[in-house]
Amino acid sequence: MIKSSELILNPDGSVYHLNLKPKNIAHDIIFVGDTDRVEKITQFFDSIEFSIQKREFKTQTGIYKGKRLTVLSTGIGPDNIDIVLNELDALVNIDLNTRQPKEQLTSLNIIRIGTSGSIQADIPVDSFVLSQFGIGLDNMLRSYIVDAVTHTDMEDAFMTHTQWDVRKGRPYAIACSETLEKRIESNQMHKGITCTIGGFYGPQGRVLRLPIQDSDLNSKMDNFEFKGNRITNLEMETTAIYGLSALLGHNALSLNAIIANRASGTFSEDPTKAVDELIAYTLDKLAQ
Repeated sequence: MIKSSELILNPDGSVYHLNLKPKNIAHDIIFVGDTDRVEKITQFFDSIEFSIQKREFKTQTGIYKGKRLTVLSTGIGPDNIDIVLNELDALVNIDLNTRQPKEQLTSLNIIRIGTSGSIQADIPVDSFVLSQFGIGLDNMLRSYIVDAVTHTDMEDAFMTHTQWDVRKGRPYAIACSETLEKRIESNQMHKGITCTIGGFYGPQGRVLRLPIQDSDLNSKMDNFEFKGNRITNLEMETTAIYGLSALLGHNALSLNAIIANRASGTFSEDPTKAVDELIAYTLDKLAQ
């Protein structure tokens, strides 16, 4: 039995942070970072059956073109992804009454719709990126036994190419779900490697008042390539989603609307439009 200190439930039987019960979620789940973006998606639903918010975790479940979908805001960063993925998995794969893992496990489909900055000059603002791989620079997943799901050859190549300082921990490389990639992909998507970084300023090479450990890291990542895959963009959640999903037996895919281009120094003139177009595209694919 999983102890109450390890799987914490609220007095109503819901999981601790998300405040959800098993009946509240669909098997197809869209992740967004911002709570405000939840309703930017569910405004297109035919109906909404459930809505709740606790802290930065807002969830709405409803019907879109006959398909039951859940939209959930994760907040920012890999630490929040650790909470969200473990609690969602508990909802479908642990009997919350007996506190025992179920014999028959359920696989969720998880798609992240986010915004990001491209580091390649030929991936312009307002375009879409599908992350075939993620490289996590945040160390969160290293708390788990990950060897079965990581691509150590990609990790080694990245560390060699960037002259990675091992004091920052070993990066982890994870692939997306091939099942979801085939379901969602299109010719309008740029594909490649997304770097997940546990911070927005120094960790992503931004300098305000503090000097950073490797001021050349971004330029090194710009020209990293592994078996035809290059790094397309930087953000703060994708690889953590891929890693925990792979370990727990769920399918995960990350899509980003590119609203900034770090190489050219440009920012989208209408980032809302770019995000709305990615939302509409993804919803229609999920409803098929």
